[in-house]
Amino acid sequence: MNSIKRMLGVIWFLLGPAIIYLLIHSAIANIDIHGKSDINKPIPWLIIILVVTPIAVGLMMFGFYALKGEYDQLPED
Repeated sequence: MNSIKRMLGVIWFLLGPAIIYLLIHSAIANIDIHGKSDINKPIPWLIIILVVTPIAVGLMMFGFYALKGEYDQLPED
């Protein structure tokens, strides 16, 4: 079970920067000054990036601690 936690830690640790990269890449690709729909405006993209970035950083921290082995011994009730 501990090896599964560590493998998932690697996945979570790599998933955080991938999410941030994909959001920024999608924002750059979809923002258009002359666009009429909401996806072409920069404000919704800025809000989405500002909300999702701390979540992705938390996911990276969770993955780092899982990779380090902090969750190998869970407390008992």
